[in-house]
Amino acid sequence: MLVPSIRGYHRLPKAHKLSAAGIAATGVVAIAFAAVPSDAHAESNAAPSAQSVAVNQAAFGGKALSSGVPQQAQSDLPRTAAVEALQKAAQDKKKAAAEAVRSEQTRAAADMQTAKERSAAQSAAKERSTQSAAKERSGKTASRSAPRKAAPVTYSDNLDGWIKESLAILKKNGIPGTYEGIHRNIMRESSGNPRAINDWDVNAIAGIPSKGLLQVIPPTFKAFHVEGTSWDIYDPVANITAACNYAAQKYGTMDNVDSAY
Repeated sequence: MLVPSIRGYHRLPKAHKLSAAGIAATGVVAIAFAAVPSDAHAESNAAPSAQSVAVNQAAFGGKALSSGVPQQAQSDLPRTAAVEALQKAAQDKKKAAAEAVRSEQTRAAADMQTAKERSAAQSAAKERSTQSAAKERSGKTASRSAPRKAAPVTYSDNLDGWIKESLAILKKNGIPGTYEGIHRNIMRESSGNPRAINDWDVNAIAGIPSKGLLQVIPPTFKAFHVEGTSWDIYDPVANITAACNYAAQKYGTMDNVDSAY
């Protein structure tokens, strides 16, 4: 039979129709049992339950009314598990990305620190090198500017060397005299013999003979001895120096002596 279509309403499927019929039948049975006297209630207490179950099963074609709910929940389980798996994978990926960023930042910081330390070491080495070079240049400059010590002068062991050594001592002590004046008087007094001695003049008679290159008597040698020379009257340099010191005080300089003095 065709049923006219009403706007806002839809035809129920067969299963829903059966469910509605079952619910209506259950209501009729409940009303019938409620009308039975109370003394018959105990005998039929178990029957309604059985009948109710039978009616429910018959009304729904042998299936319970709520049987569709657990099946729906079971069908949703795989979908929920898949969603959770996707969410966990996304979280793991996010954590891995964050860990990679932290690792990269740590490596960059370590590289920067290493570069700073290398730069500092290079700067320190350069500074040490500069200071060392400056010190070396300063030492060389100081060495060049420092007065050089005069090499010790050596004199030959002969008349020429004796006169020259005596002149150096005379100059140091401010006593005048020249090579020519000294040499001339030596040749007249002793002919250049440092061991010469006069044993015949008045001094010899008095027991103080003249001795050495410039024929100096012992008292005069001691009185005009120059510090730094030998005390031996026969020493050539000591004899010349003492004689020149005596002549400088008595005659102004040995250059002024031309005869016995």
